[in-house]
Formats: sequence, C-alpha cells, structure tokens
Amino acid sequence: MSTAKLGFKKMGRFSELLWFVLLSGMLFCFAQGDVLYYDFVLKESNFTRLCSTKSMLTVNGSFPGPVIRVHKGDTVYVNVYNQGEYGVTLHWHGVKQPRNPWFDGPEYITQCPIAPGTNFTYQVLFSSEEGTLWWHAHSDWTRSTVHGAIVVLPAAGTTYPFPEPDEEHLIVLGSWYKDDVMTLLKVAIESGGLVTLSDSYVINGQPGDFYNCSKESTYHLQVDYGKTYLLRLVNAAMNQDFFFAIAEHNLTVVGWDASYIKPITNSYLLITPGQTMDVLVTMNQALGRYYMLASPYFDGQADDFDQSCTSAILEYRGNYTSASDPAYPYGIPDYNDIESATKFWEQTRSLASPEHPVDVPMNVTTRMFIALTLNLMRCPNDSCSGPLGDRLAAGLNNISFANPSVDILQAYYRNLKGYYDSDFPNKPPHLYNFTSDDLLADNVTLSLQATKVKVLNYNETVEIVFQGTNVLNSGENHPIHLHGVRFYVIGSGRGNFNNVTDPLTYNLKDPPEANTVSVPKDGWLTIRFKADNPGVWFMHCHFDRHMTWGMDAAFIVKDGSTPEMSVLKPPAYLPACTSQSLLSYVQSKIGAKKADEFI
Repeated sequence: MSTAKLGFKKMGRFSELLWFVLLSGMLFCFAQGDVLYYDFVLKESNFTRLCSTKSMLTVNGSFPGPVIRVHKGDTVYVNVYNQGEYGVTLHWHGVKQPRNPWFDGPEYITQCPIAPGTNFTYQVLFSSEEGTLWWHAHSDWTRSTVHGAIVVLPAAGTTYPFPEPDEEHLIVLGSWYKDDVMTLLKVAIESGGLVTLSDSYVINGQPGDFYNCSKESTYHLQVDYGKTYLLRLVNAAMNQDFFFAIAEHNLTVVGWDASYIKPITNSYLLITPGQTMDVLVTMNQALGRYYMLASPYFDGQADDFDQSCTSAILEYRGNYTSASDPAYPYGIPDYNDIESATKFWEQTRSLASPEHPVDVPMNVTTRMFIALTLNLMRCPNDSCSGPLGDRLAAGLNNISFANPSVDILQAYYRNLKGYYDSDFPNKPPHLYNFTSDDLLADNVTLSLQATKVKVLNYNETVEIVFQGTNVLNSGENHPIHLHGVRFYVIGSGRGNFNNVTDPLTYNLKDPPEANTVSVPKDGWLTIRFKADNPGVWFMHCHFDRHMTWGMDAAFIVKDGSTPEMSVLKPPAYLPACTSQSLLSYVQSKIGAKKADEFI
C-alpha cells in the first residue's frame, strides 16, 4: 500500500477561520503547521474474502480505510458522515491532542456515538508525534473494519534521523471475520462466554497464500534491487500480537509509536495490537519473490486462538525466472517463543539525541500498582457460558469498567453528578501471588463492575507498575494503551514485581517512548509520564475481547493555573447521548454489582 496518492487538501487562511468558527463557535489561535481537511463517509460495503461475501462498515468504501498524511505540528479536520446502522466514534491513536480531549473519540469517555444519519467533525491536533500512527473506530467492535494509517512526516525544514529512504509503503495487519462482527459481539456479551475467533488475519486487507480461496488476491509489494524502503507497520488486529519477517531480508526498526528509537536490526520483529513501527529494509537479495509473514505470538496457556499466518509477497522487479513459490522466512519464531519476544523488546531504546531528547520524569508524585486480571462475574442461576456458569470478565485492580450513559468528559466538565466515581484504587484490593498457577479465592477471581476514574492534578508525575497475573490459569500478555499521553517504558521483568530490587533495574537514561505497550504474562512493566495534558483520557487493553470484558479505566487530569494549562472549550455541537452502544445496552441489562457481593 503506497502512500503516494493520498487525496488531502490544504485550506486557505480565511477558510480556516471561517471553518473553525462554524465548527466550534469561537476564535482559534492557529497552529504553526498546515491545516488539512478530510471527509470520511461511514457506510456498509460488500467485500469478498475466503470465498465468502459480507456487508461491513467501512470508511469511503475501502478496507483498510484512507490514509491521513500530515507533517509534525499540523492540524486536521475530519468530517465524519455516519451512513451506517450503528452509532460510531473515531479515535486518533497515539495523537496526544494537547488540551483537546473533546475530539479524542472513545465512546462514553470523551463523547457519545455519532448516530446513524448524522455527522460530526473532529479536530486533530498534532504536536510532538513523528512517524507512523493510525486511526480507528472506538465503539463496540467496529474497529475491525474501520481503521487506517496516519503518516506524520518531519516538520518542514527537518529530516529523518536516518538516511532518506527511496520509497515508503504501508503494511497494515488486521483480522478478518466471515460473520458480522456486531452479531458476534452481541452473542459473546449476552452469553458471557468466549469470543469467536477470527477466520483469518490480513495484510493490507488480504489474507494471503496460506488460506483457502485467497491466493489470487494476496498483496504484492514490488521493489527495486539496491533501494531502501521504509515500511510503516500498523497492528490493527483485534486480539493478536504478531511476529513479522521477510524471507532472507533483515529488518531495521527505527521508530515505534511515532517516536524514533536506536536502530534494531534483526530477522524479525514483534508488534502488539495498537502499536506502530517504522522499519527500513534494503533490497539486497537475489532477484525473486519473498514472503512477508505475520505469524501470531501468544504467551498464555489456552489454545483458543488462531494459529494461522497471513502473508504478502515482496517481488523484485526485473527479468528473471522465479521459483514456483516465494522464499519462506523459516527463521520466524514459533507462536509461543517467549524468549524471542523478550529479546526483541529488551533491545528497544529511545534515540536520546539533541534533536530527539529524552525527558524522563524523576520526581514521582503518584505511584500506582495495577494488576491486570481476567476475572469472572456472577450470573443469575449460573446461566452464563463462562466457567461454573459465570460471566467472563477482565479488570484493572479487580474493577471491570462499565460505560456510563453520558460520557465522562461532559460529566466532568459540566459537573454532572452520578455518572462516575473518582476512587479508582492505586493498588489491588488484595495482595496475592499474582503469577501463581493455583486457583484463587472469590475475592480475587470475581470483579466489581463499576465506572471509576483516577483524578490527577496538573503536572503530576505518575509511575504505574502493571502486574501481569495468572488468575484462573488464564494469564497472557496485555497490550495497554493510554490516551492523551506519551509515556516512557522504564522497566519490565518476569515474576511478581519487587518494589525494593526491581526499581534498581530501571532505565532512566534512554527508555523508549510509547502510547501502547505489551505487559508480559506472569511479569511486570513500569511506565512514567507527566500529567500535563488536561482532560479525560482512557486507558485500556487493546485486545478488544479484554476491553469488552472491562479491562479499562480513565484518568481525569485537572486544569492547571492558567488558560494555557486548561482544557479547550467544547465545540458547539457534540453527538447527543440519546442512544446506547451495543456493549452499553448489554451492560445495563447485566447491572452493576455491589462491592459486598464480591467479598
């Protein structure tokens, strides 16, 4: 997928002012970068994969969706017309949106869904980001088909911190379901049981050669010998990490989550859902065809995941007789190769150069220890499809998040009472052996369904230790994404976190900066960030089945002491909170449980 033809347009200064006045009813101090405008039309489109045709929600009729291409510091307006059947929101994954939470996008966190037959215009403020990001629907499971890449080029007058590549291409990894994903979601959350597996994985919308009825449409990337290509990778899959490799070619990873890193040259990389990577590949092999492979990684014990591989073909231009089959990357790690996964992550370091400095907060004012658990919730008459007739759940410190009926940002900004509680705990309610294989008591395995947020003062320095767990012998890694923040990953390890010895291993010199990070099964990971972006910001697992089960929370960052440290005023129009999403509807039928039911 080339990024050469992207179809955006700049607006003149007068048009910028007129547009924003119409949009928000107030004057705006223009950003230093350009102002760009896109139209996104959400509509049902027919697609055929694996010899099966279905109607699915898309943007502008494409899968993956349109590419947004900007320079660092630009401002983008995206007018979204919802011609679909469900309420939908869009999120600009990894865009910090300084002081601008109104357009961040997660449903019932910063807005209510855009109702069918209506439109809403997002204002996306780019600031420090540089590299590859992506956008996706942030309502129910619609992101499975509603997503696309964001390319953030260096600001005018600046360059990459590596030699200019000859070409660049997008590689978007995703999931494919033959059935309607909203129907699958409804069945899963009403039954309380497992989520249906995808029927295949895809590269740029195509399953590839190793699935039935798919070989004719496999994605091909044509290259020239001797050139260096920048591949912009996005993992848009619903529930799967991937090892990625190109047969007989080395990959040099130079960027992660739109932040540059010290180059990592390897035969493979590992990318978790929500993450993006910038990868240089030099075409220095014999003229021929080579498989690009995305192979699943899973560090849990369960076997309920899709072990198939999606493929594309890298094809050299020129006159030659090609082998009947492309070369295969036999060195790609096995699906359960924890050692190879750990080895890759441990190499990641920020560039930490004068042009791209590191500013790790040192004076920590708020410390949190968050246990990531797969839990259960009781079902009336043991009528659900989970273990012992219970409902499958997931939680942060034993809290399974429930959507409110009014988005938290509006409730906070307008001082509306009763929509959330401000007492998200800094630690789990019970301490135990988090990585034990033993079955644990109900006070650990059962979670409380509630809408709880953590309130932070402006400019607080926050350190969070995420602890992976093996509750119910169902532990696995968790890709945690934090909106509105770019955090530093300062440490990780296996086993239970030791608050005396493990901080001695922290990397405070050149830790990678990210917005999404994989917390290992039976292990821990520590991040730090400064709460200098006022507003309401979502935090959640980027495995959609876990987010559906409640592995979510939200932060409220209070305003600072000046207008420049405060949330921007809301736009004149926000989508009305008049209808529920599918998940919210079912949650309301389940009903929130009282804490004393889980003691």
